[in-house]
Amino acid sequence: MLIRIGQFEISECWDGVFYKKLADYPHITEWEMQTILDFISYEKANGRDCPIEAAKEIIARIEDYAKEYEKGVRTAPPEKIRECVACPTYKGCMTDFVCHTSSAENALKILESGRLLSAVKARNMTAAKLAKEARNAANDPEDYFQYIMFSWGNCQSGDRLVTERRLGRFPSDNDLLAGFVPGVRFFFRYDELIKHDNAVFEGVLPLKIKDELILKDWVYAIVIPDLYRELLEPYVSEDLRSRAHFISCNGMNIWEWSEFVYGYVKGLNK
Repeated sequence: MLIRIGQFEISECWDGVFYKKLADYPHITEWEMQTILDFISYEKANGRDCPIEAAKEIIARIEDYAKEYEKGVRTAPPEKIRECVACPTYKGCMTDFVCHTSSAENALKILESGRLLSAVKARNMTAAKLAKEARNAANDPEDYFQYIMFSWGNCQSGDRLVTERRLGRFPSDNDLLAGFVPGVRFFFRYDELIKHDNAVFEGVLPLKIKDELILKDWVYAIVIPDLYRELLEPYVSEDLRSRAHFISCNGMNIWEWSEFVYGYVKGLNK
């Protein structure tokens, strides 16, 4: 895996390259250095080296910070991460919540079992077969499919992926605006979920969980578009009933919906 640090549109891992955007290039924060070192640590644990392409002063800063990183004391994320500023309202990723987004059909299975599962477990396929599927457009390695993925709570990436899976192609602007159909979002408090025994920090996502996650023990809120009420409400267990919220999407586009549901969950009194 190659790491390129620079002025990109967003941070992302695609086809063997981790494009790491700095919020205030060429200045690099402790949080940004930690995510890079998390990526290196995860990749090396899976047998992959990670050469870095970056300005010499940035590499020197990372090498110096690595001495602190190796002590095992983690730097908390800032309240807002500004590596991606695409969302119109927040202009950054808010770090109090993370979420996992699924289609309505997969949400039914999740609610019925009471668990989030990795792709390997949910689809009962080997990681090798999953990695070879055409839907693996980013050419992710096999081990990626052994984990449950999470995005920051106000991010639209989960719904974008659900839309892509539903259409069988990359969504057009119209698919995400006038024609947008939301998925089901499972929200978790970041500062709680990082305590999960199978939590892994790999530098790209906020975190991921290996194998499975029991909803009743961890989920903070489940946001279900009201159009799925008839399909999904019978599968909401008593343990989860107070945490399931059926909300009308009312013709919102992907940005409006993402910001609305994040604000809704943030406003819950628990």
